Amino acid sequence: MKAILILAHGSREKTTLETLERVTEMTKTQLPEVVIETAYMEFCEVNLEKGLDKLVERGAGEIIVIPYFLFSGVHIREDIPSEIDEYRIKHPDIRISMGSTLGADPRLAGVLADRIREAL
Repeated sequence: MKAILILAHGSREKTTLETLERVTEMTKTQLPEVVIETAYMEFCEVNLEKGLDKLVERGAGEIIVIPYFLFSGVHIREDIPSEIDEYRIKHPDIRISMGSTLGADPRLAGVLADRIREAL
């Protein structure tokens, strides 16, 4: 089974975690056939390894990590790939890849334009 792990930075602020959970639930509604879990790089109990473990426990043999990040900073370029490589060593039978950041997407520009309109 193929599954998705949405990976965010994480925060000490509970509202940040609640926001990702709401976004994830909206995403699951749009993709009901896809198994999706969330995890965080920092400040949260469910880190990347635990998120991957949750999906493996649900029967995933292939996992795509989707970073819920805007930019390709050090977490994207170094930290996440390194942690994925470590996980692969412990679980050689699980295929793991990483998708793209949210980045410069016209759909995000539309959301930003909406926020600007709201503020004007």
